Amino acid sequence: MRNHDRPVVVGLLSTILAVAFVAARADAQVDAPATAPAGLADAAWDVDFFPILPWDHLPLTKDRAQADRRIEGIAECGFTIAGFVQPEDLPACERLGLKAIMGAPGAKSPFARGGWKNLSDEDIDRYVRELVDSSRHSPAVIGYYIMDEPGAPAFGALAKAVAAVRRHAPGKLAYINLFPGYATIGAPDRSQLGTASFTEYLERYVAEVRPQFLSYDNYMVQYSDDLRNPVQAAQYYRDLLEVRRVAARHGLPFWNIVSSNQIRPVTPPPSPGNMLLQAWTTLAAGGRGVSWYTYWSRGYGYAPLNSGGTRTETWDYLRIVNRQLQVIGPMMNRLRSTGVYFAGPVPLENVPTLPGRLVESVTATVSLRQESAEQLPIMVGEFAGADGDYVIFVNLSLAASVNIKPKLVTPGVEMHVISAAEARPVVLDTAARGHWLVSGQGVLVKLVPSAQPRP
Repeated sequence: MRNHDRPVVVGLLSTILAVAFVAARADAQVDAPATAPAGLADAAWDVDFFPILPWDHLPLTKDRAQADRRIEGIAECGFTIAGFVQPEDLPACERLGLKAIMGAPGAKSPFARGGWKNLSDEDIDRYVRELVDSSRHSPAVIGYYIMDEPGAPAFGALAKAVAAVRRHAPGKLAYINLFPGYATIGAPDRSQLGTASFTEYLERYVAEVRPQFLSYDNYMVQYSDDLRNPVQAAQYYRDLLEVRRVAARHGLPFWNIVSSNQIRPVTPPPSPGNMLLQAWTTLAAGGRGVSWYTYWSRGYGYAPLNSGGTRTETWDYLRIVNRQLQVIGPMMNRLRSTGVYFAGPVPLENVPTLPGRLVESVTATVSLRQESAEQLPIMVGEFAGADGDYVIFVNLSLAASVNIKPKLVTPGVEMHVISAAEARPVVLDTAARGHWLVSGQGVLVKLVPSAQPRP
């Protein structure tokens, strides 16, 4: 789904309806890991580092000043990773405090477009070793780009690449990104997934490749016309919950790749609301990284940078959302996801609804002057940390702001809203005022026994 000449994986309603969804209520509450897996070096995965990635290879240029300006723009936009870079880009990343994933030489991975079929074990080891050697000196490097959107037939070769990264660069990521659940399903070499279901695809990937984390792409918020198409909107949440379930089952963190451009000419453009929703639903599900496709135009409309490299309104919107991820993300690294629930109109069938372990119910209305029985959809993520329990509430409406008034399972507990601007807590007075969430916005709330001194 990265190039226009690749098979289109969206628009086939029969395919969407055929995707298997096995995350039942109990399964959806499997605990997710509180930190990254043990194989990653502390320097590469500091607890205060939350991955925010522009899903793009940095454009190749011989103009060093131009390349540096591009990397500076990435930092200004609030990313924490520069993207897929070349060795000559690393000094700028180090100077700006950005992490980096090394891209394939010339931005062309030998694994892409079926190239993995022609790689011997020696070829794979040599490729990884040379990629590592080209950047071993730089503390900015956290991983190495291997492949995007592999089908199941490629898993054998990818397992060797992941093993080679572990061998030559312990603690670094072997970066592989997976298809979404709405890719075509079926026999190997006859479909994109090469499996009978998305669940089988994910489980086989974990079992055969033995990855350090899961990354997949999910552009259904824009594909669904900002959630107006209920079938496609349901697919967004279905994939998110299934990746969460599989990742939690195997003790792996997961990253969500979401859309920051007009993914097709017929879909809505990026907006503050739809980008906030994509970011905050990832956090509420326990995601440990957010990637944005794309940063450079690459032929897409309304990208953060247009075809001439000029910043657009989307760049400003994205910087706002990334700033919230920079503030809240490191806090989420310290928490363990214990459950995901929905309140109000649910976005798909067979998902957990409140009450949860912490939250009994949520009232969500569009007006405090004329409160009515109509409820708007809210996503609730529950978390446990060393200093207590936390909850994320997300407004799933892209049409209206909502005022939420949560009711907790345990009485005598205060809710402290954590500001996504400065990470400072403010006591939430649910009885009188509640808390407003604009379209797509989320909020992190710390639960504090009322007898405990306020921060």
